[in-house]
Amino acid sequence: MTATTTTQTRNLPASGTWTIDSSHSSVEFVVRHLMVAKVRGRFSEFSGTIQVGDTAEASSVAVEISPASVSTGDPQRDGHLQSADFFDVERYPTIAFQSTGVRPVKGDRYEVDGELTVHGESKPVTLDLEYQGSVTDPFGNDKAVFSASTEIDREDWGLTWNQALETGGVLVGKKARIEIEVEAVHQA
Repeated sequence: MTATTTTQTRNLPASGTWTIDSSHSSVEFVVRHLMVAKVRGRFSEFSGTIQVGDTAEASSVAVEISPASVSTGDPQRDGHLQSADFFDVERYPTIAFQSTGVRPVKGDRYEVDGELTVHGESKPVTLDLEYQGSVTDPFGNDKAVFSASTEIDREDWGLTWNQALETGGVLVGKKARIEIEVEAVHQA
């Protein structure tokens, strides 16, 4: 049965290493298209670990994502995103996130500071994280669930391709909202 630790009225999953179960997790993004519509995409290949300490501040996260696994529901757009105009997957086959600090906010909410590396450039970002709880699955595996999100300016990482519209504005928005749902398995 999964143990949950309560520290200063904050819940945490049991201390130790938790591995991200990519088959029950998602890494997605939302970007404006034509200045008004939203296009959603996801990465199907990613892995990572969460080290849960005795306190939130003693915890850390490391994730690697394959940008070649991007999917937006449009193969032509996916190919463009994989090209040198965007992710340039041949030169930069990995997107990485490494936490640098975890801060409790309130209850089950935390801020996770870290370095996001895209195109070989690392920049600081802060994820708003919520711990959803822990449970033991029917096979006896202890699982912890987290939701996280942030918004970045893609141009900060050199993803600057765009096209002007005749009516004003641009084809692709600069801001990208990142939404993450993680189910992690406790490693005994």
